[in-house]
Amino acid sequence: MTRLTALTHPLYAITDSANFREARLYAVVEQLLEGGCQLLQYRDKTTDHARRRREAGVLAQLCQHHGAALIINDDIGLARHCGAQGVHLGQSDSTLALARQRLGSDAIIGITCHASIALAASAAAGGASYLAFGRFFKSQTKPQAPAAPLELLATARARWPELPRVAIGGIGLANAAQVLKAGADYTAVCHDAFHSTDPCEFANRFTSLLPSSPHRAPSIITLGAPNP
Repeated sequence: MTRLTALTHPLYAITDSANFREARLYAVVEQLLEGGCQLLQYRDKTTDHARRRREAGVLAQLCQHHGAALIINDDIGLARHCGAQGVHLGQSDSTLALARQRLGSDAIIGITCHASIALAASAAAGGASYLAFGRFFKSQTKPQAPAAPLELLATARARWPELPRVAIGGIGLANAAQVLKAGADYTAVCHDAFHSTDPCEFANRFTSLLPSSPHRAPSIITLGAPNP
């Protein structure tokens, strides 16, 4: 299968569905992608299925144009419908096995592991594409989520060095370097990305945050073709 570019930009933008919809959503996403963001998660928990299908379809086109990957939060059917590269699953969402069965071997399937190495071990054994840990800082998106120590990222990196680690929870430009240095490969950002006065510049500034240590080879997510 033809492979697209491996994802190495550390910004993993997550849409703010409460404040950004349709035209306003597309405008900010376009700017983030122009700034270099390669990984976008469409997260909308509402029941407005028609709007969600419209938005996911437009975002899929934008990501394809910029060579980025679109990940759909939780909804496997929506991911298939819009041709996204994969899904992100929480612990109470659909199973990893079902997502892999329906989306195929090349789909990107990320799993929320909170602050648990046990959950990460289960996800890794099940064939997850990346492990998401957090929250690491106070989060406006999920204020009640349990806190995770930065040391967790180093532990996961040592145990699964080839499996990318995503840090989530209250992350912005001011603290993204901390989680990247601790062992994250990607930083999931919602509020600060979408509420930035200049989303393109916001995304561009993340390129300077990657640790330059010769002893640290960052894990990358490799893109397959969009889901049929």
